[in-house]
Amino acid sequence: MDDMLLSIRNLRTYFYRNGKEVRAVDGIDLDIAPGRVVCVVGESGSGKSVTSLSIMGLIPKHQGRVVDGEIRFEGIDLLRLSERQLADIRGNKIAMIFQEPMTSLNPVLTIGEQMTEVLIRHRKMPRAEARSRAIEMLGHVGIARAAEIIDEYPHRLSGGMRQRVMIGMAMLCEPKLLIADEPTTALDVTIQAQVLELMKEMKDRYHMSVLLITHDLGVVAEMADDVVVMYAGQIVESGDADTVFERPSHPYTRALMKAVPSLDEVKETLYSIPGVIPDAAAFPPGCRFADRCEYAVAACREAMPALREIRPGHYARCDRIGMEGDAHG
Repeated sequence: MDDMLLSIRNLRTYFYRNGKEVRAVDGIDLDIAPGRVVCVVGESGSGKSVTSLSIMGLIPKHQGRVVDGEIRFEGIDLLRLSERQLADIRGNKIAMIFQEPMTSLNPVLTIGEQMTEVLIRHRKMPRAEARSRAIEMLGHVGIARAAEIIDEYPHRLSGGMRQRVMIGMAMLCEPKLLIADEPTTALDVTIQAQVLELMKEMKDRYHMSVLLITHDLGVVAEMADDVVVMYAGQIVESGDADTVFERPSHPYTRALMKAVPSLDEVKETLYSIPGVIPDAAAFPPGCRFADRCEYAVAACREAMPALREIRPGHYARCDRIGMEGDAHG
């Protein structure tokens, strides 16, 4: 834990809806080492985005809160910082880019006004110097005519260019950790590939770690050093990317892999995981995937399985792994 850039322990983030407690993130541990790309994967409702918002201190206070756990960044528990102290880290040492940049960029301010604000706030740069640095960064992220684009408003740019602007803005203060929440979902396939390549270049240029949140296993295969699979607010499998892809062990991970179309097979219908993710306000007492799992037995519905090490550095939350007669693990 001491050599990790970010260490999360027993994180629980709950929301409150119609008098019910909604356990969006329910006791996760996650580590990110310096220079590593950690991909968090899972379907909608698994808790991926809430995890990232918890790290950034962006959970809407009137809707929910972090009720337990630690989020240590460079040894400092972010959950114990004041809003002002957290604001000094947010956008500076930890930066975030979102799925849809049009909702993240201020539509009434130019690109330049928004980028220079970051440098003035965190680096105390004079405005003219901040503008020059912003133009330079726009060039680094592959935007032609950066000196002209900097005076444009967000709506004047394409989706791909806006996402490049967001990456450039995130890189201005050379953060140690970049959190990217579904950064390519709103883009077409060609632009997706360009944005992923750009993120790799920025990671190497600034020697940073990346927490990449996605539901796209193709993105995971392209980017990940380590993979964390989430389901119903919990981590159900984690390990280095090669191990998880070559030896997926939790039934949910295996189902996700099975749902990916293959160029080697011709199928009339694509596989989909049966059922739906359980309601976070009424989780069952046992394994949360049991009702959708082909390997589940009665015991699976009675007690929650622990996340255990099934081989060095590879963890899974399933008591059936390795059981005689079972076809997984």
